[in-house]
Amino acid sequence: MRHFKKTALSVAAIQAVMVMTAPAMAQTAAPAAPATPAADAKTPQSLETVVVSGRRAAIASAQKIKQESDEIVDSIVADDIGKLPDRSVTEVLQRIVGVTMDRTAARSDPVHYSVEGSGVVIRGLTYVVAQLNGRETFSANQGRNLGFEDVPPELMGGVDVYKNPSAEQIEGAIAGLVNLRTALPFDYGGFKASLSLGGTYGMLNKKSSPEGSFLVSNTWNTPIGRIGALIDIAHSKSSTRTDTVTVDPYYRTATFSKTVNGVNYYTPTADNRWFPRDLTWRTQEYDRTRDGLYAALQWKKDNFDSSLTYFRSKYRFDMNELAIKAEVNPYEIAISDGTWNDNGMLVKGVLKSTSSTGGFEVENNARMSSRKSKTEDLSWNFRWKPTDQWTLTSDLQYVRSDTRAFDSNVATGLILPKQIIDMTGKMPTLSFDAADQAFIANRDNYYWATTMEHLDRGKGTQKAVKLDARYQFHDNSVLNDLRFGVRFTDRDATTENSNPSYNWAAVSKAWERGWYFNDLAWVNKYNDPTTQRSFNNFMGGKATPMPAMYFPATSVIQGFPDSYVSLHNNTKPLCSTWSDGDRCGWQGASANPFAWAPAAFGDPAGMNHQKERTSSAYSQLRFAFDEWATPVDGNVGVRVVRTKSEADGFTVLTVNVPTSVTTQKSFSAPMTVSNNYTHVLPSLNLRAKLRDDLQMRFAWAKAVSRPSFGDMQAYSTMALNADIDADTGAVKAIRASGSASGNPYLKPVKSNQLDATAEWYFSKTGSLTFAAFNKNLKDVILDQTFGQTLRTDDGKDFNFVLTGKTNAAKGRARGVELAYRQFYDNLPGWLSGFGVEANYTYVDSKMSRYNTVPAVFCSAGAGQDNLNLFVNGCDTDGRSFGDMPLPNLSRNTMNLALLFDRGPFSARLAYSWRERYLQGVSLNSDNTGPNQQNVLDTNPASATYGASNLPLGLPLWGDSYGQLDAGVHYKFGERMTVSLEALNLTNATNRQLMQQHIATSVHNYFTSGRQYKVGLRYTF
Repeated sequence: MRHFKKTALSVAAIQAVMVMTAPAMAQTAAPAAPATPAADAKTPQSLETVVVSGRRAAIASAQKIKQESDEIVDSIVADDIGKLPDRSVTEVLQRIVGVTMDRTAARSDPVHYSVEGSGVVIRGLTYVVAQLNGRETFSANQGRNLGFEDVPPELMGGVDVYKNPSAEQIEGAIAGLVNLRTALPFDYGGFKASLSLGGTYGMLNKKSSPEGSFLVSNTWNTPIGRIGALIDIAHSKSSTRTDTVTVDPYYRTATFSKTVNGVNYYTPTADNRWFPRDLTWRTQEYDRTRDGLYAALQWKKDNFDSSLTYFRSKYRFDMNELAIKAEVNPYEIAISDGTWNDNGMLVKGVLKSTSSTGGFEVENNARMSSRKSKTEDLSWNFRWKPTDQWTLTSDLQYVRSDTRAFDSNVATGLILPKQIIDMTGKMPTLSFDAADQAFIANRDNYYWATTMEHLDRGKGTQKAVKLDARYQFHDNSVLNDLRFGVRFTDRDATTENSNPSYNWAAVSKAWERGWYFNDLAWVNKYNDPTTQRSFNNFMGGKATPMPAMYFPATSVIQGFPDSYVSLHNNTKPLCSTWSDGDRCGWQGASANPFAWAPAAFGDPAGMNHQKERTSSAYSQLRFAFDEWATPVDGNVGVRVVRTKSEADGFTVLTVNVPTSVTTQKSFSAPMTVSNNYTHVLPSLNLRAKLRDDLQMRFAWAKAVSRPSFGDMQAYSTMALNADIDADTGAVKAIRASGSASGNPYLKPVKSNQLDATAEWYFSKTGSLTFAAFNKNLKDVILDQTFGQTLRTDDGKDFNFVLTGKTNAAKGRARGVELAYRQFYDNLPGWLSGFGVEANYTYVDSKMSRYNTVPAVFCSAGAGQDNLNLFVNGCDTDGRSFGDMPLPNLSRNTMNLALLFDRGPFSARLAYSWRERYLQGVSLNSDNTGPNQQNVLDTNPASATYGASNLPLGLPLWGDSYGQLDAGVHYKFGERMTVSLEALNLTNATNRQLMQQHIATSVHNYFTSGRQYKVGLRYTF
């Protein structure tokens, strides 16, 4: 650590001395000869921001980058200053061939929809590296990577996606490397300023949100050289709404058999009929504020040039949600007036609960979730050309990011008499007769039900030093240049979750009445406020109107912890009315108001502190066989990287064995785990020029992707237990097991990858390209069992089997990409303004675990140690699904855009589509995961055959989805442009599927409506 700091400081000092002495050195240094055009054209770093105007010019610039790059790269260039063609970087990236966008708030929470997207997948893989101007960057809440939603697109000049990076580029990109480019003052050649203003209006939420940006740049010729300065600021707000209709999983009809030890047993009926447990709905209001600041200073004098840049992105996200969730025992539902399809699935009927609660217990959840994030990047680059053959470059970078989040959810309860459902149309409907509507409208029928809060925070810093050298060969017909360099990084990352992470607690629930309470906490008996909320224009009119219901008031949701204390105090008198004392403790802290305490920071279980240092060196030779009948050029190189990591955490051991086995006592102690590894990463890129407009490429490389910091958390809970013979008291067996929140011994995922392309550039804005790729993966990180040895105080070693993250599988992703773009300049008159951009990607994947987890039937236990549940899933009838494919991968994706660009008028009609893909298995975000433990045990060999207490774990899939967007721009003179854009023109509904053996059916219907955006841009 100390040595690194000295090195960084020394490099900074050297750079400072070189800058201050540059004018004097320039007087004695030999003048540099200009580089050959061919060498410059093939320089990856030459992908500078090119200021263009209009869609046609932007396409021409992007195509030139692709054609002349050393590597396989696809780019998007801003139409004008600060004008990428979409409203978020994520949406921009999805237009690139091979790239798809996640339309969920998070991959771990796919039941919450995101209009602007939350992440990208390249060629079916999530191992994506983000860079800003060729430098590694990150967001604290994203671990290693950058949250693209955090980045203001108004600050970007272009985006490049490298599909198979070379040795000189920073390691970590198996799927691809995304480089976000900003402008420098010299890009504009003098004074330049641009002001843009705009606003977006949502048709579903009937709200507008503003945005604006301002850039000013200038350059000056001075006695000490040419100097440039640039500042770019951006501010934007987005207000969207998403409505959701939810169909909960299907259960098979069954009859009650018996009760054993408090568990009910059931026998499936012979008619093989299935019904959804319930229908529910929700509405979510999203408000996003994004502020960006970018500043750059640039200097050039003779053979010296330097740039200093500062980038800051601030992001705030607020979600307010009203969610109706039903809780009912599926085996206590009576169905009347039922209509069943050929599969035996209910499509229409009346659901009535026969439980002692008197109906469907419905939670009316009011939720507020907010997150604030900030990322800052300060970088200094200095370049010196001491001779016409040598170029020396140094680059210093400091990145800091922090984030903080708070989530509050409070629910009232209501016991609905019945649900009238109809799923014969395009969207299921839930109806209420007059009696039900009157019941729902009566505030006296509501009670305080639950509370749940969550807090997290994180911060990360990284210092990086990069030193590069380039030697150009003169008078050599084959060798162009040799590049070599070193890079050192020092990374520190800390994330902390409250404990409990999501602190769910009952206030009063219908199933508690008669067991823990003698009555419920009716809202009309307490002073805690409620409010009646309506669901206006629900689903944009696609679904039946939902009735207004009583929810906790905003002051209750935002009043944590005092409002929570008040609610739980309400039920203390209800606990104390029993003649035999307090019964609340029977259910534990989650249902005991006397034991309730707010979630808080400070518990080691929620802390994850990681330190990482890397040292890397590379060498890369660029060559060209121009004299061959078919000229071939390219580069060959190798990158060697050494990684040292250190994780601080805790080990918790519980000992339940006789002292004859070990005298070790139970303990909870801090631990620090060190890990290190070295990788040698060769690469080869070749390009064959069949004609001036036709070329082919071949690329081979080895790549790695380091594990996320979240997966490396050093927190383990272990237990040492003994099986004792009841008759003799002898120890029959010792069981050493446990679970881990993470695994600090993880190694990176490795890839051996091949690419081949054929590229035809038949005009400046016309091309037809084909690419084929294959990535063979090793050491894919998954949940699996792994061994860990612990030595006790009395010197005995015990080999524990832990469940957690480990390098557990190998796999592959292979496929093809096809892209076409053209403006039809040969057409007469205004028809020559038309053009087309289209691309298609096919990806096929396979994954094989090193140690399989075969199971036909489900296993007991909803904890992390139930690998069968989280690997193979579990259906409501007790059957597993088998090993699942790689998540987040769509086999087929496509983009199609119709363009027009002629004179002052330009327009785009763009359609983006991806095929369905697996989102995850046994996700605990709604009623398809292990928070539901009502699965029927149908394993004939099970001792609990017929019991309804196994955990649920359905695979969730994102259904195939396409969205149509449009935009028109008109330029008044040379300075002013007005624009009108329409998003989701067809008002498409996004669907999430749940996989079951009876059928794969729709679980969630998401609607966000159309959005319209107007803008004005003026350049000076």
